[in-house]
Amino acid sequence: MTAALALGDDALVLSHRLAELSGHAPVLEEEVALANIALDLLGQARVLLSTEGDEDELAYLREERSFRNLQLVEQPNGDFAQTIARQLYFSVYQELLYGRLAVVDGPFRGIAAKAVKEVAYHRDHAEHWTLRLGDGTAESHERMQAGLDALWRYTGEMFRPVEGLDVDWAELESVWLARITDVLERATLTLPEGPRTGAWTAGAGRQGLHTEPFGRMLAEMQHLHRSHPGASW
Repeated sequence: MTAALALGDDALVLSHRLAELSGHAPVLEEEVALANIALDLLGQARVLLSTEGDEDELAYLREERSFRNLQLVEQPNGDFAQTIARQLYFSVYQELLYGRLAVVDGPFRGIAAKAVKEVAYHRDHAEHWTLRLGDGTAESHERMQAGLDALWRYTGEMFRPVEGLDVDWAELESVWLARITDVLERATLTLPEGPRTGAWTAGAGRQGLHTEPFGRMLAEMQHLHRSHPGASW
């Protein structure tokens, strides 16, 4: 596994998940916001995957076991609160990671410096909605908490070392946890309980082992390209 493949697959898969919400967001403004975030992530994926080969072939012709994305980003959208919970967990992590990669010499310095500005908006958007839902009505609070709880077990994988990334993963996780805790406290939400690492938690996406929903998502994402091999558009 290369670092470019891991980061590129994260962005590609989450981009597709967010694109699934086109026509299904709760308000028109969110149609635009989520589509813009999806496009930002797709742009990151294209740059990263192109360093590994043909970006279209890597996106549309690889088998499930060849993808190296985090299991978190492949989880279904669920209701809007679960979508926001997934985005909060990932965008805080991605902003911290790219912020570190942007200031150290290495192959990812350029893309990280550009992407971190985009990801700051993604994080701000997710944080805004977490506060709004958590400190809103009784139902929105309950749904937001349920989304956070459901995805908590997938967060530990984000901090497992990726070869080729010069990062202090323990420090990154500590800062991530502090920031998530701060947001949830301000949103009157509770930090989920339960393990985030260990034998019984999720965390094999980097090794090509994925959850059941990923196979269905991949089949949909690759259907058109595989149905018309070699076609030009």
